[in-house]
Amino acid sequence: MILPALIKKEVREIARDPVTLATGAFLPLIMLFLFGYAISLDVKDVSLAVYDGDRTQESVRFIEAFTSGRYFTLRYYLDSPQEADDVLLRDGAEMVLAIPPNFARDLRAMQGTSVQLLIDGTFTATALVISDYASTIISAYSAEFLGRFLREKGIAMEAPVKVLPRIWYNPALSSVNYIVPGLFAVLLMALPPMLTALAIVREKERGTIEQIYVSPVRPAVFIFGKIIPYGIIAFVDMLIILTAGTVWFRVPFKGGLVILVATSVLYVFATVAIGLLVSTLVRTQVAAVLLSLVVTLMPSFLFSGFLFPIGSMPYVMQLYTYIFPARYFTQISRGVYLKGIGMEYLWGNILLLLVYGGVMFVLASLRFKKKVA
Repeated sequence: MILPALIKKEVREIARDPVTLATGAFLPLIMLFLFGYAISLDVKDVSLAVYDGDRTQESVRFIEAFTSGRYFTLRYYLDSPQEADDVLLRDGAEMVLAIPPNFARDLRAMQGTSVQLLIDGTFTATALVISDYASTIISAYSAEFLGRFLREKGIAMEAPVKVLPRIWYNPALSSVNYIVPGLFAVLLMALPPMLTALAIVREKERGTIEQIYVSPVRPAVFIFGKIIPYGIIAFVDMLIILTAGTVWFRVPFKGGLVILVATSVLYVFATVAIGLLVSTLVRTQVAAVLLSLVVTLMPSFLFSGFLFPIGSMPYVMQLYTYIFPARYFTQISRGVYLKGIGMEYLWGNILLLLVYGGVMFVLASLRFKKKVA
């Protein structure tokens, strides 16, 4: 009967604290909309400046190959190559396309020609995407020109190799489809530990924790009494994020809801246990908030694969990611959400989450028991 009493006590504490209640109820939704709209890995409407040194029908057709799609928007026509540096320096364009004189003549003579792409590399990831876009457009134009040239000569020829790309799981290549499932791991890693740590540290500041120290309540029972209410709040947050992501952002949910919910419970257990461990290390609520953010929110951004692919990190950093549970749940949530995979592919990450939560719970219990002693 001790555990239900502790849960009831914690529920009353939460109900009496409107700030905590509002934080738990609305902050995840606010963060979802902020991240869903503010963070975008899509690159479109790239501002383009063009220097056309040829000024022929063929060079115009080449420029139209860039501007006819949704990736490039023509902003400036340059009168000389020297203007390219100025337009990039004042952020007037993200890429300058320079077409040399005799562009059409060299193409018609089948001598080959070169065009220059000047790309603003201030943002490395964006510059790489722009370079890929431009290279793809130029390759498509080259194939189209060669086919047109051969047809004019009366030669019918099919391309020796045809590419038929099919993109699975996110055909539209929409970054929101990539970001929203990853936000499960980030938000559930940030909020539950902080709220749990604050709940216990608040009792320390008020002096009510001393009553627990002198009571016959076992540390594990007390910790469970703390975990369950905040675990329920985190679980509700997960359902809110799931609903908003699917309904509002229209991210396709292809997996099993039961699998996602069950693994979320394990993940919440692990994150709340982190908050409990943090609460045993600090004495003030300010310190609890700061330490919680340092050990949860920052690593969940950097080392979970949420924004940065783990495979592109240095090998030492890849090993470092294994000590953060957000890595495992990010793979689970994206796999279930976008790919619809089942337990046969997830059991490894689920087992690691279970072990991680158990270790954190044991460490928190031992720390609490040491203080009781």
